[in-house]
Amino acid sequence: MAGTAGNLVHGGALISCPHGGRAVAATASGAGVRIDGAPVATAADLFTVSGCTHLVGGRPQPCTSVRWTPAADGGAVRVDGVPVLLDTTAAMCFSAGLVPQGPPVVASVHQGHQVRQGHQGVSSR
Repeated sequence: MAGTAGNLVHGGALISCPHGGRAVAATASGAGVRIDGAPVATAADLFTVSGCTHLVGGRPQPCTSVRWTPAADGGAVRVDGVPVLLDTTAAMCFSAGLVPQGPPVVASVHQGHQVRQGHQGVSSR
């Protein structure tokens, strides 16, 4: 199994939409597993975007959420059965009307916590 490598996304990561809005986790399902005190983000977390200035035809159509799509393979690193998010995990920003508006930018992730999906598991228990 090839797996996917990347850095863990956590509560201290700087994530933005492609238009400069700030994305933050509105929930923290992986709160039992922490990096430097910040909860590890999982596919179950909801991410909201604020401050997006995107316009379509001169009308505001800001990004309001980010949806992550972890690889479907069974070898993903998981917290309580849910895949963790990596800075390489596929994701898309959406407007309130669920119109795709581009991938998020993960600008800062703790570089010391690289994970290779498909090789090891994580449990908060």
